[in-house]
Amino acid sequence: GAESRNDFEHKIGICKKEIKESKHWLRMVVLAAPILQVKARVLWNEASELNLILSAIVRTSKANKTQLAARTI
Repeated sequence: GAESRNDFEHKIGICKKEIKESKHWLRMVVLAAPILQVKARVLWNEASELNLILSAIVRTSKANKTQLAARTI
């Protein structure tokens, strides 16, 4: 698990990079084997949904961090 909010956001960022790389390789698979396009599309959509979820998590975490900082000033 994450040791701090910054560590958490960093780990989510790593996950987002992994998603981007996975989508890249899905594109390569479809170029190499067009017959797999339908299966790759399903995985592509799943990766896109995960990316949206992780982006929302980071936004919420940063907003909460900003609110917390404003309260302590």
